[in-house]
Amino acid sequence: MFPILSLKILIIRHFCYLKRYSFTVYFLYLHTDINTWETMGRKRKSTIGKSPFKLRQRKLADGRISLFLDRSVDGKHEYEFLQLYLLPEDTAKAKRQNARTMREAESILQERTEALLTSKAATVEHKSSGMLLSEWMEVVRKSHEHRGARDLNGIDNTRKNLLKFRAETRLDEVDRQFCLDYVGWLRSSCKTAWGKPITPKTASSYSTTLRTALNEAVREGLIASNPWNSLEAAEKIKVPESRRDFLTIEEIKRMIDTPFFNEQVKQAYLFSCFCGLRISDVRKLRWKDISMYGKEWRVSVVMTKTSDPVYIPLSRQAVKWLPKVPNPIPEGIVFDRLPNNGNLGVNLESWAKAAGVNKHVTFHTARHSYAVTLLTLGADIYTVSKLLGHRSVRSTQIYAKIVDRKKDEAVSLIDKAF
Repeated sequence: MFPILSLKILIIRHFCYLKRYSFTVYFLYLHTDINTWETMGRKRKSTIGKSPFKLRQRKLADGRISLFLDRSVDGKHEYEFLQLYLLPEDTAKAKRQNARTMREAESILQERTEALLTSKAATVEHKSSGMLLSEWMEVVRKSHEHRGARDLNGIDNTRKNLLKFRAETRLDEVDRQFCLDYVGWLRSSCKTAWGKPITPKTASSYSTTLRTALNEAVREGLIASNPWNSLEAAEKIKVPESRRDFLTIEEIKRMIDTPFFNEQVKQAYLFSCFCGLRISDVRKLRWKDISMYGKEWRVSVVMTKTSDPVYIPLSRQAVKWLPKVPNPIPEGIVFDRLPNNGNLGVNLESWAKAAGVNKHVTFHTARHSYAVTLLTLGADIYTVSKLLGHRSVRSTQIYAKIVDRKKDEAVSLIDKAF
């Protein structure tokens, strides 16, 4: 009896000790800054906890997991694909490789976070009433560069134009009249490097970049409001609706039936007609990007223009125009013998002329043809938008308008007949 009683007392004491210890640890946890942990007298700080970037994963069709950074800016997401991949963990070697890959990804996350925090600190240092507008554009450029944005050339060109327009204008002097004068200057006086007037599309791009920079100045507390937002629609630069050349189904059939001396140009163009990829994505397409998913072929790419991942189911027609390569190397380029863009354009014009297609045929007409064909055959605009990799359905609306015009023209044939 006595030994059993002593054992029970010992167990109860040990339990109470553990309970007090657990409460102490929990209390310390609640009263410790999430970004600063004090352990054994040492203080370790981490910037990852403060990071606006999120390290995310996306499973690919081939079983690998792609790692990328996701950052929310003004309600929109910006992605940076790290070109790092986790492998299926079916071996010890794969597990070790994945651990190294995750460490590398977390290191990049740390670098991006520190770069962004440094950029914000630099922005705060620039808060002064004497800052020139051109100086603010430099700050904006550095901020965009740190977060991996793709609009750096646009910012550079806008800054150069602002220096030509009014070099000594301070940021806090930009008002509604300045914006109106800048619009007028873009329309009438701004020239290209070759001395020609810039197009309305280019002028609109410059004005949009300035508006964005002013919005960022408002967020940083440098100016109270963005004067650009006070302009009426008629006062802003209007971009005319861009022309979208495309091939009809009959014209595509004619191109298919017409022999062409450069077989790979024909294959690449018709492949794009049936999947909608841009020439930049067709050029970098590798065999590993094409895979079988169930009974369906798919292509998965990160689009060069937007850096967004897109997964496109491939029709039998699209697969038909892939080069016939026995046992292709996964890393091998699919269309590896395409000429440069200049010669490619000449080739397409020659082929179209031989096929009796009297249109200005470029590689991009294949993408337009894909969109118009899908909508003509009854696909909904939301699905077509996703297949094209558009971030907004508004970008796809132009193709819907083309189809609507085709319907109007078809109906008008009845009136002509009677």
